[in-house]
Amino acid sequence: MSQQALQTLGEFIIEKQDDFKYSTGELSRLISSIRIATKVVNREVNKAGIADIIGKVGTENVQGEEQQKLDVLANDIFIAALSQREVVCGIASEESDDFIEIQCTENAHLSKYVVLIDPLDGSSNIDVNVSVGTIFSIYRRVTPPGSPVELRDFLQKGVNQVAAGYVVYGSSTMIVYTTGNGVNGFTLDPSIGTYYLSHKNIKFPTSGKIYSINEGNYAKFPQGVKDYIKYCQAEEGDRPYTSRYIGSLVSDFHRNMLKGGIYIYPSTSQSPNGKLRLLYECNPMAFLAEQAGGKCSDGFKRIMEIEPTELHQRVPFFCGSAAMVTKAEEFMAKAVVPN
Repeated sequence: MSQQALQTLGEFIIEKQDDFKYSTGELSRLISSIRIATKVVNREVNKAGIADIIGKVGTENVQGEEQQKLDVLANDIFIAALSQREVVCGIASEESDDFIEIQCTENAHLSKYVVLIDPLDGSSNIDVNVSVGTIFSIYRRVTPPGSPVELRDFLQKGVNQVAAGYVVYGSSTMIVYTTGNGVNGFTLDPSIGTYYLSHKNIKFPTSGKIYSINEGNYAKFPQGVKDYIKYCQAEEGDRPYTSRYIGSLVSDFHRNMLKGGIYIYPSTSQSPNGKLRLLYECNPMAFLAEQAGGKCSDGFKRIMEIEPTELHQRVPFFCGSAAMVTKAEEFMAKAVVPN
């Protein structure tokens, strides 16, 4: 199909505006702000090898992880883009200790939306030229517009999300998002800086043959996870499955959604609550997965039903093709039942 016949992301946003429950244009402008920011981040990622923006900053984020230069740069780019259109009253970032109240525009306090964002997921892979991404989650605030934004505006269950998505900066750059009416993917044409609809109404295969987990931590996994890995490796039926683990959540999720598979980042003996952040990573990916016919849980219960208690809360994460996640949950349940 010729490029002229393809629908741009901007056109798609305008066409689908009436799908939004509260259709006044703000959410469309918000998503457009994210689109603009991703183009700037994409430019910086693609020149990382020839500019002084790779490597560590020398500081740690709130999780105690060493920040990469591109983490800080991407964070600044998204905050700047989201702060300028009077549609966001607050931003929470994986890279910031606390949420940010937007006060740089006269009417920002009247805005209805808050954004939670992981500006550059998998950034430690930048130095070795492996795909990285951005993850975002959008909620309507629960406090009245016109009042200061509060922590409770961000501590909402995943089921309350009005939009979520990710960008993968890989061999091609794609933005994939949902507003609760299916999942669509748009690929960036770098020659003209335009996103085109390339993956319409994406669906997770019901099952798959890929399992994605860091097997180097096998000895630290719960027994149910160990048992499920053995199941995946057994020569029976359509198994053994293929192990594929990039170490970048966005990249692993994107591949599994297109090809069929399961991604697992479980609790370990060293991290009993898991490692992935509920609000910045797990909830938005769970929203996307469910909208695409997939499934997400912490091994026992639905991710999007978990009540957040803190901004940087961590949870175990099982996400992917519905049949594979259900099977993994069966192994988890069996492992905790006394003999």
